[in-house]
Amino acid sequence: MSDIFDKVVGEQDFFKKLIAKIPGFNGYVERGDRRMSDKLLREQVALEFETQYQRVSGLQRDLISQGGLAYIDDLEAAAIKLRQFIDRVRTASYGYAGIFDAVKIKEDDLAQVYQFDNQLLGLGETVAHAIDNVESSIGTDGLPAAIKNLTTVAQSCVETFNQRSDVLKGIAAA
Repeated sequence: MSDIFDKVVGEQDFFKKLIAKIPGFNGYVERGDRRMSDKLLREQVALEFETQYQRVSGLQRDLISQGGLAYIDDLEAAAIKLRQFIDRVRTASYGYAGIFDAVKIKEDDLAQVYQFDNQLLGLGETVAHAIDNVESSIGTDGLPAAIKNLTTVAQSCVETFNQRSDVLKGIAAA
């Protein structure tokens, strides 16, 4: 399905492979693999966005050193939204229920959550372009519009991640 999921499955130890052959446990092991894949993917998303967050912090320092104090608050609004997104990604539910949990999530549903998380990686490129635009706009009349665009893009990341939670709620309700 995906490189991360294939890596997790490929690195199963002998014991997991043996347990997977026991009737009824195969699906449990596969759900565990998807859970681990989802976690690894979300960690990758968080790392990618952490890099972008650090770039925004650097731009704030540049603006301060160049006398652009008037734009710091607006840029901070974008930084806060990026931080909110990063924190939600890092602390989100894995999209998984353990063997004894009341709500069971099927493998197909886990695949849907994993695909949703995979789409979050694409948002990193959008944020990077918005930050590039702010960086190239420093010292020009286009800076306020570039900062506003970055804030809008950062807010859309938060909203997109909130949709992930809606997906999980829909799965749990089914």
